Amino acid sequence: MTTQSLTLGVIGAGRIGRLHAQHLVQRIPQTRVLMVADVVEAAAQATAQSLGIPHVSTDPLAVVQHPNIQAVVICSSTDTHADLIEAAAGAGKHIFCEKPIALSLPTIDGALAAVERARVKLQIGFNRRFDANFRRVRQAVVNGEVGQPHTLRIISRDPAPPPIEYVKVSGGLFLDMTIHDFDMARYLVGAEVEAVYTQAGVMVDPAIGEAGDVDTAVVTLRFANGVLGTIENSRRAVYGYDQRVEVFGSGGAIRTDNDYPNNALLSDAHSVRRDLPLHFFMERYTASFVNEINAFVDAIVNDRPAPVTGVDGRAPVVMGLAARRSYDEGRPVRLAEVEAQPTPRG
Repeated sequence: MTTQSLTLGVIGAGRIGRLHAQHLVQRIPQTRVLMVADVVEAAAQATAQSLGIPHVSTDPLAVVQHPNIQAVVICSSTDTHADLIEAAAGAGKHIFCEKPIALSLPTIDGALAAVERARVKLQIGFNRRFDANFRRVRQAVVNGEVGQPHTLRIISRDPAPPPIEYVKVSGGLFLDMTIHDFDMARYLVGAEVEAVYTQAGVMVDPAIGEAGDVDTAVVTLRFANGVLGTIENSRRAVYGYDQRVEVFGSGGAIRTDNDYPNNALLSDAHSVRRDLPLHFFMERYTASFVNEINAFVDAIVNDRPAPVTGVDGRAPVVMGLAARRSYDEGRPVRLAEVEAQPTPRG
């Protein structure tokens, strides 16, 4: 990266917004965060005061319209993402946006069209692509170290379910949790998914089922290049954040285990054991969050392509919609079916 500076504004001062603002202020010296906005003024004020950000607003458009801000980081609620992307593109700002872009394909397509017209950069926040473990798996596939890939297995389990209020507006398991795994599947195999088949249920919290969602799922994937994949999800793993991957191929296999707070193994007369895995995504993926926002800055400052594009942001939503349709209808669903009948704009 060059030493050229970049002035940004952050929209959303919740958990992820604060994290990105902190990394921009404290970890990336080429950047200056000029403003943070949140509809909850106290949240924006607290973030600004703790990080020395000079301007605060309750209006996200104040960030978009500020003449000195060159790029915006959108970390507000999902239902605001598409409108803010369109507004930022119209103002000529480069855009980093947390996933998902939106919950319907027409809405996503409208936002991506605005970005294309404005010729600004858009990066979607799939931070796991920037994790060293998963990048090593991708490298092994690209370099042919496992031969021709045959199967992919992703295990992704949270330590505890989110609040029911979040479940009701998030788009459900497939669009707020599995969406990361859908992105990882495309990234690791390097091919598009053609069809999915979902088996799912409510095994963790009956309230999740009452809200119309599921909390446990196994999704099988068929890729265009013939690779077969499985994704296993649960909203609750009592031992912590469970994040594992394996690619098996004609020449071998590569897998990643969970990350732990230390490498110590305790051996006694009864067992050999270690401490529990890192407990949640903020701990497990700290480095990847820094790496992804640094990559966004680098793409702007050095005029490189954004490493996770709007197309990359759209594809996992198609997969998530197909997964839900598969569960509802009890059959495999080709992604082309979802493309043919996209969800209404909204």
